[in-house]
Formats: sequence, C-alpha cells, structure tokens
Amino acid sequence: MHIPDGILPVQVSAGGYAIAGLATWYSLRQINRKSDPTAEIPKASLLTAAFFVGSSIYIPIPPTSIHLILNGLMGVVLGYFAFPAILIGLFFQALIIGHGGLTTLGVNATMMGIPALLAYHIFQLRHSLGRSLPGTWGTGLFAFLGGALGLGLAALVFFVLVITTIPSGFDAATEQAAITALSIAHIPLMVIEGTFTATLVLFLQRVKPELLEGVGKP
Repeated sequence: MHIPDGILPVQVSAGGYAIAGLATWYSLRQINRKSDPTAEIPKASLLTAAFFVGSSIYIPIPPTSIHLILNGLMGVVLGYFAFPAILIGLFFQALIIGHGGLTTLGVNATMMGIPALLAYHIFQLRHSLGRSLPGTWGTGLFAFLGGALGLGLAALVFFVLVITTIPSGFDAATEQAAITALSIAHIPLMVIEGTFTATLVLFLQRVKPELLEGVGKP
C-alpha cells in the first residue's frame, strides 16, 4: 500500500510533506507534555522495527498479495509516538527495501500516520464506552477496532489518492480495476490486523499493563 515515486503529481507530494510536518510537530508537542517524554522511546523503537519488518511479510489473497501494515497497532500501543515512529519506519523502508519513495514519503506518512492517531483515539474510548462490557471485552473490542480501522482508513486514502491521480499516459480503466482489487484485498487484512492488535493488547494488559497505561497520559 506504499505509493512509490513518480505516481503522484508534485503538488500532492508537497502537500503530503506539509501535512506530515504538521502532524509530526503536533505529535511531538503532545509527547513533550508528558512528565517523562523519553520513557516510551524503547517501546516506540521496538514497534518501529516491527512496522519495518511487517512490510516484508506478504499474504497471498488472489488475484494479488498484500503485506502487513500495523499502523493501527502502533496507534493503539504508542499513542502520539505512532506518527513519528511511522515516519521513521517509512523512511528506512524507502531507503533500504524500496517500499514507497522519498518524494512520496510525506504522503505515505500522512496516509498511514493519521489513521494511526485515530486508532489511538478509538482505543481510548474503552475508558468510557467499554465500561459496560464484561471483563476485558471492552479493551479487546476497541483494540480490534483501532487495529482494523487504522488499516482500513489508510487503504481508503490510498484508493482515493491513486484513483484520482492516475497519470494520463496510463490505461485508466485497467489501472482503476487493479487499484480497486488491491483495495478490496485489504478487507480481510483489516480483520487479521484487528485480531492481532486485540490479542497483543490483551496479552500486554495481562503481563505488563503499564505499557498500555502510559498511552495518552500526560
């Protein structure tokens, strides 16, 4: 779901950098409001590495194949650390394994990072809406929704961006069909990532709950 160099118009790529810059500034501002802004850096580093590796794990879903994104998971577990972590992960993916590109780094960071922040806020609803659910159901449900919708929103942004900016030299009908098939293939991946996110969050809640309690607290 990474957008490579040469696909988007220059103004769209520039706009992506502008939005990514603002989102990074806002995220770092929120992080610096914490009593110890550096306390969660090891956790963020670990998940940045997982985000990097996730792109090399391909899942065949005929007629195409897709790979893990994990942006929803990062939002749920990292909170505002998610956006700069995704930005760093995308930079090294473009540089080392050729996923995405440097001109589209801002667009890709915005496409995956903003949904990650929304996933974080969805997960925070467990404190209010999840209270009526028994046991750990509330935590598991909102972790699943955060993981699934983080990916789903990113796939939707990808679909809209690429469909509306198909270069004039391409066969528009063929490209639209391919992009639509690729986007639809991400629906089962939403379930996979949502389930993985919920499983990991429930595990952390059981063995090391402080890793979740720190998320969102100033």
